[in-house]
Amino acid sequence: MTQGTPGARASAAAYPILTLTTLLWAGNTVAGKWAVGEVSPQVLTTLRWAFAFAVLAVVARRAILADRDRLMQRWPYLFLMGAFGFTIFASLFYAAGTYTTAVNVALIQGAVPVFVMALNFAVRRVPVRAGQVLGAAVTLVGVAVATTHGDLAVLAHLGLNRGDGLMLAASLVYAGYTVALAGRPPVSGLAFFTALALAAFLTSLPPLAAEWALGRAIWPTTATAWAIVAFVALGPSLLAQLSFIRGVELIGPNRAGLFVNLVPVFGAGLAVLLAGEPFGGAETLALLLVLGGILIAEIAGRRAARARTG
Repeated sequence: MTQGTPGARASAAAYPILTLTTLLWAGNTVAGKWAVGEVSPQVLTTLRWAFAFAVLAVVARRAILADRDRLMQRWPYLFLMGAFGFTIFASLFYAAGTYTTAVNVALIQGAVPVFVMALNFAVRRVPVRAGQVLGAAVTLVGVAVATTHGDLAVLAHLGLNRGDGLMLAASLVYAGYTVALAGRPPVSGLAFFTALALAAFLTSLPPLAAEWALGRAIWPTTATAWAIVAFVALGPSLLAQLSFIRGVELIGPNRAGLFVNLVPVFGAGLAVLLAGEPFGGAETLALLLVLGGILIAEIAGRRAARARTG
């Protein structure tokens, strides 16, 4: 994987792939909210990766056999990627949904591109253009408006909602995963993702045991609960993650990370249409700021890509 495949052809391929990814992740914000009372966060996390791995073990068996030597050589990397990018992120994500609204979960996830740019510069010294910095700043203001529900004075007293804080932590974790994707081994996407799914399933078991020991585990028993499990396993887990890996491969972490900002757009709409949640002035302002940040930063990112390719 490179920092970004040059050319308009790569962008043209990446844009619909990453748009589909964020649409599925937006659906995940609503599914996480609906899961409250139907299936507990750690049960849902374990089942989603158990089902995703079961599907991949069948579909990708030839790719796994062909790349098994390379995969075994990088097993610590694969284990950590699955643990942080999938298990820890999902655990924080679903836990956040129990304390804050689906709209806010979607909006706060817009912090991921900001964290990606900062980590990519700190770790890989990937330069960030002034337009990208401006776009990131506008997005951060939108995130601040979302996390404080329009009352920015809350920041001075650190009185943030617990769910908002959990979602910010989840965003930082996923940003680290996105940047680390640039170091993936030279194997097929299916084999790579199957290894991550297995790591995610295995690392989800200890927190599941803790949830069960605390008496908080809720196993799916209704048709609604199983529908939620099936959706998050096949959509946000399987198809969306494969698509995101491909998107990063095509245009690099910084530009692909920007598309995570579409999650607030799709997520806010789905939350209002399907979950019946209110969408007030603070949420409207946050959404406009996040959209403005996307536009500014993506324009700068395209210019940077053209400059690098001459």
